[in-house]
Amino acid sequence: MTNTMHPFHTLTPDFVMDAIESQGYSCDCRTFALNSYENRVYQVGIHDGQPLIAKFYRPARWSAQQISEEHQFCFELAEHELPVVAPMRNAAGESLFSYKGFHFALYPRQGGHAPEFDNLDNLLILGRLLGRIHSIGALRTFSHRPVLDCNSFGRASVALITERFIPADYLPSYAAVTSQLLECIDGIMAGAGAVRYIRSHGDCHAGNILWRDNAPHFVDFDDARMAPAVQDLWMMLSGDRQRRTAQLDALMEGYREFCDFDPRELRLIEALRALRMLHYSAWIGSRWEDPAFPVAFPWFNSVRYWGEHILELREQLATLSEPPLELE
Repeated sequence: MTNTMHPFHTLTPDFVMDAIESQGYSCDCRTFALNSYENRVYQVGIHDGQPLIAKFYRPARWSAQQISEEHQFCFELAEHELPVVAPMRNAAGESLFSYKGFHFALYPRQGGHAPEFDNLDNLLILGRLLGRIHSIGALRTFSHRPVLDCNSFGRASVALITERFIPADYLPSYAAVTSQLLECIDGIMAGAGAVRYIRSHGDCHAGNILWRDNAPHFVDFDDARMAPAVQDLWMMLSGDRQRRTAQLDALMEGYREFCDFDPRELRLIEALRALRMLHYSAWIGSRWEDPAFPVAFPWFNSVRYWGEHILELREQLATLSEPPLELE
């Protein structure tokens, strides 16, 4: 497949506006591509109205049923007055639309900036919000969206990189460290016991939280899946152990006002971080034929990249043997 044959190549401004106008809007020709790689997202001006955000889903990634579950989860949270940016529905109550082979959704524009995770007061607020989100997420399960596990995020990722990308000179080192990592992750997850899996945001990094007027709004539930609650917490922790413990305590102080937390899940933090490292590399590799990816990630698939990636995996393997964080 050549770059020009990629499905996203057809998403010209005219195509985007035609898709939106198929839902009864009148576009004013102001179309701006926003920072998104997995899907394609645009801000589009509307005559006699506020601009809309149009999200075109990557073809063949999610089924219509899986996308609908994402939307329904957002609606459920919004109905409980939680600050999530949910998709817009038409007069028939539909939120997932199709146009010439693409699934797309429309969202209201939401301003804001990334939160400061170093601010413990912010983490207290985020903890409260996540506690409320998880109390609702635990009420039922996803039927169609996937589960975060070692097979999908770990073994499948390693297989893709091994088969398509890792240079021959690095293959023995990559195979050795990933084999040890996966074995260690399996052991940690088994040792944590029967941890509860709930409907989660799945990708709680700073870019998916918009902070405005001293309050957060969660956006982009595209990676929502069944996962341990700690999956939505660990990416807010950074720095040395003392700092991460203080951050965790602030999060938990707010979280436990609305939802119970099983401290056994703290054992999973570094295992989940390791899975994200493996999955992130495989994600870029699996999208390499999308012309946006070589431009956005020019360092990927270089000899230097693979050497540094293997070193990072070795360091993470050593981290997995350290005691987990504890609540004070």
